[in-house]
Amino acid sequence: MKRILTLLFLILLAFPAYSFLKSSGQQIVDSTGTPVLLRGYGLGGWLVPEGYMLHFPGFGSPTAIRNMIEDLIGPQNTAQFYAAYEANYVTESDIEAIAGWGCNSIRLPFHYRTLYDTGSGTFREEGFAVVDSLLEWCRRNELYLILDMHCAPGGQNGGNISDSDGEARLWTEPQLYQPLTILIWEEIAERYKDEPQIGGYDLLNEPVLPDGYSAQVLRDFYIELTEAIRQIDTNHIVFIEGNWYATDFTLLTPPWDSNMAYSFHKYWSTPDLGSIQGYLSMRSQHNVPLWMGESGENSNPWFYSAIQLFESQGIGWCWWAHKKLGTTTSPFSAVLPANYQTLLNYWNGQGGQPSVTFATNALLQMAEALKIDQCEVRQGVTRALFDPDFGTQAEPFASHAIPGAIDAVHYDFGSNGVGYTDSDYQNTSGSGGSAWNSGYEYRNDGVDIERSQDPLGNAYNVGWTAPGERLNYTVEVSPGGIYRFQMRVASPNGEGKIVLLVDNQQVSDIVTPPATGDWQNWVTMIINDVPIPAGTHQFSLYFIQGGFNLNRMTFQLVATGIDDADDALPESYQLAQNYPNPFNPETNFGIRIADFGMVTLAVYDLQGRLVRTLLNAPRAAGAYEINWDGRNDAGQQLSSGTYFYRLTVSDMKSGRVQFRDTKKMVMLQ
Repeated sequence: MKRILTLLFLILLAFPAYSFLKSSGQQIVDSTGTPVLLRGYGLGGWLVPEGYMLHFPGFGSPTAIRNMIEDLIGPQNTAQFYAAYEANYVTESDIEAIAGWGCNSIRLPFHYRTLYDTGSGTFREEGFAVVDSLLEWCRRNELYLILDMHCAPGGQNGGNISDSDGEARLWTEPQLYQPLTILIWEEIAERYKDEPQIGGYDLLNEPVLPDGYSAQVLRDFYIELTEAIRQIDTNHIVFIEGNWYATDFTLLTPPWDSNMAYSFHKYWSTPDLGSIQGYLSMRSQHNVPLWMGESGENSNPWFYSAIQLFESQGIGWCWWAHKKLGTTTSPFSAVLPANYQTLLNYWNGQGGQPSVTFATNALLQMAEALKIDQCEVRQGVTRALFDPDFGTQAEPFASHAIPGAIDAVHYDFGSNGVGYTDSDYQNTSGSGGSAWNSGYEYRNDGVDIERSQDPLGNAYNVGWTAPGERLNYTVEVSPGGIYRFQMRVASPNGEGKIVLLVDNQQVSDIVTPPATGDWQNWVTMIINDVPIPAGTHQFSLYFIQGGFNLNRMTFQLVATGIDDADDALPESYQLAQNYPNPFNPETNFGIRIADFGMVTLAVYDLQGRLVRTLLNAPRAAGAYEINWDGRNDAGQQLSSGTYFYRLTVSDMKSGRVQFRDTKKMVMLQ
C-alpha cells in the first residue's frame, strides 16, 4: 500500500495539478487569483485543412479539398490519406516543441464533424479520442487547451475557413443549424466540465453576419449558447469573438456571463496602440478580459512589434499556425514532395490526370513530410515571438568565420534595423496588401529571398535590392589582414552600388556589379585589398543603389599583420580648414566622420547659392580628403572671390542631422 501511495505522490509531482482559468475583472487568473497571460499557438490545418496551407488551388474549404481527393483516388484511399495526415500533422513532439518555445496554451481549431456524425446523428468517439490524446499531451507539457469551434454547423461565415458553401447558414437557417451547434457544445461541456487543463471554450471562430442581419442576432445566439453550457459547466471561460472575423463587437457588450472574455483577431494592420484602442476601451468600460485569439501571416518584425504591443497591455495571445506546407511564416515548414507538386499542377490545370496509384502515393508522401522531424525549422519566427531582445540585439543566424565563405541569406537574426535593414518589411494594408518578402522563400524577414540557380552559391539568393538596404553578419576574423573579397552577383543591366562595412567603418571601395544579362546569370565580382582586423566584428553589406542579386561571399587572406584598430576611429566629427587657402584653382578639404551616415559636402557663394556639391553619399566612420577644382556643378571655372563650404552628416535611418559646420575660403585668380 505504501508503495502505491508513493507512486501516486511521484505522479502528482511529475504532473502538477492545474486549476481552472477564470475571468476576474480585466484579467484571466488561476484559482489562487494569480493573473495568467496566455501565450499560445493554434493547431491550424490539422483537423480543419485549409487550401492555402496545403497549396490547393482556389484555397479550397475542407469539404472541397476532401471531395477533390476522393474524386481522384476513391473513398478508401482517401480515408488512408487522412488517417496518415492527421496522425503526422500533430504529435506529442509538436506539443513538446510548442511548450519549449515558451507557450503555456494551445488553441485547437476543430470541425464540428470531428465530434459529430451528421449521417447517424451520433457523436464520434474517435473524434473525442483525438481531443483526449491532445489533452493528455498538454497535461504532460503543462499547457492549457482552448477548444475552438472553427467550423460550425451550416458555417458561421460564408468563407472557406468555416467550410461553408458560400452562405453562412448558421444565421440564414438558424432553426436547422443553431440547435445542432448548441447540442455539440453541451456534449463538450458534459465531457470536460471537470477538466482544469481545458483553458476555455472559444465558441465560434470569426463569425460574419450576412448583409441585413443585425448584430443582435449574434448576441442572442451567444447568450443562448452560453446559457446551455452553463446548465452543465460553470467552470470554464467562454471566449466571445466579434462579428466580421472577430473584429467588431457592436452589441456584444455588456457581458452576459461572469466568466467570459472577449477575443479579437488581428491581421495586416499597424501593430500600434491606436489599432487596438477600441478593444482596450471595451475592456476598461465593461471590466472584462481580452484575449488576442489569432494572428500571424505577416513578417517577423510585425510579429515582434505585435507581441510587444499585446503584452505591454496585459493581453494574452495565440499565434497562427505552428505548421504549414512550404511556408516562411510558421515555425515548422513541411517540404513539398515533387510528386505532390505534380498533383497540385494537375489540379491547377497544368498537367494531365495522374493515375490513382501515383496520386495516392503523392498524397501519402505529403502526409509523411508533415512529421515534425521532416520539417524545416524557421527559427526567426519563434525568436520574433519569444525573444524580448529581437528588436534590439542581433544574434548570429549561422557561425561565420573568415577566411571562408558567407552566404548572403545567412544575415543575423533580429528585427528590421537590427539584423538587416529593408525598405518593405511588413504588411499593414490588409489582406492582399504589400509583400514583405517578394521571394517568400527561406526566411520571414523584410529581406527579399528567392531560389537561386547559381551553381557556385547557396540554393537561395537575396534579390529585389533597393537603395539604403543593408545586411548584417556577426563574423569571427582570424587572422586580421588584407583580404580579397569576392561576391557572387547577377544584374541584368549592371546596376547597383555596394560597399562593405566592418563595425560601421567602410573597408572596401564602392563597387557596381557588371551586367550579366539576367537575374540568374551569375559572375564573381572581386574587390582587392580589403583590410579587416582580427576579432569578432559586424560585417555589413550596404546597398547604396539596388538592381542586383547577391549570393555567396568569400574572403581570401592575402597578407597578415592588421591589428584591431578601434582606437584609430574618429571619436568626433570635424571639418578642417581647406588647404591651400587662398587657392588657385584647386583646394582640398579634410573631414572626419565619427559614425556611419549620409555625408554632404557642398560649396556656396556669398549669396548662399549652391555652387558645387562635392559629396553626397553614405560614408562610414573615418577620415576623408576631398579635392575641388574650382568649377561649379555645370563644369564652369569660377572667378575669384569668397566662398563657403558646409559639411552635413545625417543619420541614415531617421534623416536627423548629426553634425553640421561651415567654413570660409578665398579663391584668387
